[in-house]
Amino acid sequence: MSERLLVLVRHGQSEWNLKNLFTGWRDPDLTPRGVEEAHRAGQRLKEQGYQFDIAFTSKLSRAQKTLQLALGELGQTGLETVEDIALNERDYGDLSGLNKDDARAKWGEEQVHVWRRSYDVPPPGGESLKDTIARTLPFYVTEILPKVLQGKRTLVAAHGNSLRALIMVLEKHTPETIMKRELATGVPVIYRLKADSTVESVVDLAD
Repeated sequence: MSERLLVLVRHGQSEWNLKNLFTGWRDPDLTPRGVEEAHRAGQRLKEQGYQFDIAFTSKLSRAQKTLQLALGELGQTGLETVEDIALNERDYGDLSGLNKDDARAKWGEEQVHVWRRSYDVPPPGGESLKDTIARTLPFYVTEILPKVLQGKRTLVAAHGNSLRALIMVLEKHTPETIMKRELATGVPVIYRLKADSTVESVVDLAD
């Protein structure tokens, strides 16, 4: 039986990460450091001998570029890839494009903290993590998970919050604990699943 392999990678640093801006569905490019992180993600996977049968990513260029740079390191630039809005980052609504310090000055430290770190309170015009999970999880269940269970080695390059939606199920987090689950940019997290779709093992490929 083929291994049931699922690898998650958060995109490399973006220009707006660097500028401390709320990004969400806005589409800034990777920084030079982000490009380096994407290459390093592919190098880490290559060092461990990984190859893939299918990849998934969002409709945002920072995730797509991270995926392509990583696949380039693996010699798999022509890999079948599915791009879907379901894997987009959480939509920060009216906060998008704002400096986080400016947002705190406008709405207050406590309110901005609630929007960023509560499970189910959305920012104005945007999504909570709960909303993001409601968008992302059905796509995982119907599109990604079946490929993994069929034995297709699957790579997903996406965003901190859309990946948290998958990790919440994989690692059985509660609404409280998932908010504390940090994901470094450009660091692959390797899951091997059992036939019942639960996790057999997980490895973080951080240096």
